[in-house]
Amino acid sequence: MNRQTLSLIAGATALAAVTGFATLSAPDASGGDTTAKAAAQLPVQRTSLLCPQPSTSDVAETAYTAFTPVTEGTGEEGGAELVAAGGEATAPDKSGDAEQDDKDDKGDKDDKGGDSGKGKAAKPVIEVKEPGKPVADSTDGGDSPALIGTAEGKFAPGWTVQETTEVAAGTGRGLLGVNCAAPDTEFWFPGASTAAGRTDYVHLVNPDDSAAVVDIELFGKDGALKSTVGDGITVQPSSDEPVLLSTLATAKEADLTVHVNVRSGRVAAAVQALDDKQGGDWLSAAADPAGSLVFPGIPKDAASVTLVAFTPGETDADLKLRLTSPNGPITPAGNETLHVKGGMTATADLGDITRGEPGSLVLTPTGDSVPVVAALRVVRGKGASQETAFIPATRAVGARATVTDNRAKGTTLALTAPTAAAKVKITASAGSGGGEATTKSFTIKAGTTQNVEMPAPNGLKGAYALTVESTSGAPVYASRTLESKFDGIPAFTIQTLPNDRGTVAVPKAHQDLSIMQR
Repeated sequence: MNRQTLSLIAGATALAAVTGFATLSAPDASGGDTTAKAAAQLPVQRTSLLCPQPSTSDVAETAYTAFTPVTEGTGEEGGAELVAAGGEATAPDKSGDAEQDDKDDKGDKDDKGGDSGKGKAAKPVIEVKEPGKPVADSTDGGDSPALIGTAEGKFAPGWTVQETTEVAAGTGRGLLGVNCAAPDTEFWFPGASTAAGRTDYVHLVNPDDSAAVVDIELFGKDGALKSTVGDGITVQPSSDEPVLLSTLATAKEADLTVHVNVRSGRVAAAVQALDDKQGGDWLSAAADPAGSLVFPGIPKDAASVTLVAFTPGETDADLKLRLTSPNGPITPAGNETLHVKGGMTATADLGDITRGEPGSLVLTPTGDSVPVVAALRVVRGKGASQETAFIPATRAVGARATVTDNRAKGTTLALTAPTAAAKVKITASAGSGGGEATTKSFTIKAGTTQNVEMPAPNGLKGAYALTVESTSGAPVYASRTLESKFDGIPAFTIQTLPNDRGTVAVPKAHQDLSIMQR
């Protein structure tokens, strides 16, 4: 094996470490210069997203919305679809033809494994036909399965799927939303609970045709909770395994940090946090442990906000708290700092920290930087009409980020630039049932949070997507709040907008590298 081939294989190995998978074709034999040059950003060619089982409530109503933003340099082929877990996905459409009947966009929720051509394959529950236009579908009841999705070619970069569920009554009633996530091997969930009145499940979705083995650890205010049943949990192929946290430990803890570590295989994970009195929502995985963290988009009418933080190592962390308001940074009185002991979960009751104005919380080290994971629990409403949502620490928007299932009413997009001013371009896509996309630019002042007044698409019908692109300046962080009032309850859910990782850096060379994000 010659030196050039070894070099190319090393490059492919490095890409696999970043994106999850890389395929390498033979080197260019044309005699041209194959020396690697400055890296180029190329679109990913494959993306996997997994949606947990939405609810077991008979009165649940779930909407799915899928969207891929238009990306330059992707070519004309590809496809994107989600199928019920337990079924074999049909091959994505390679024709690029978007002229099929709109009814083909809808899967039959009662058909879990229809027969299509040779062999049996699950009928797609939802199938994207055209980048730049969202596709929506819905289902009722408590038997809706988890979904396993794959996007390829021009549909892969930035592919986003939202699962939104309305539960009219019972434990966890309210609006529950989650961005369907890519499979990985480690997750942190600060903000879970085993207290009386809370029913929290960690959902583990395995997309592969072999079993995954997962360990779940729980950390409370005094450290790790004793448990033997959290080790070696088997998640069967192409399935969703919901694990009730209260079965993993006998201790009743109001605020826990959940650590999911995958021994073999890969899964997507999310915590469904259900409260007897304060509704419920999905708690998505927090950003990787870091010394500084950002929580964008705390609602202006938040009745109470609780910070839950955890330090994975043995070293204590001392953090400075700062609220970025519309007029600049504020230090919350009485909560200027937070001390987090190594290996223990710490909390801070921030009360109604926003006081009628939108805001974002920023954590920075007071001294030496110690990696921390954290999330906010946000409660809106009063008395018996309260509802809960979560804001995990998130990555910056970076080049681009997207959130879908936005509606004509009840959608709020919040942006913050904690360190310096920044400019962004925001595009509201066409609706799932029609409309015309609109684009608008905004400047976010340093140390502020802004609820941007982004107009809905012209002639909007159905749900639409919001895509945020950084154009200049400092890092920007974003979240979307979705509201839906019913029976006097201020039902809401919050999703952050981390960078979509739709492109990957590839050394400029004459070899053909196909990048796959999994």
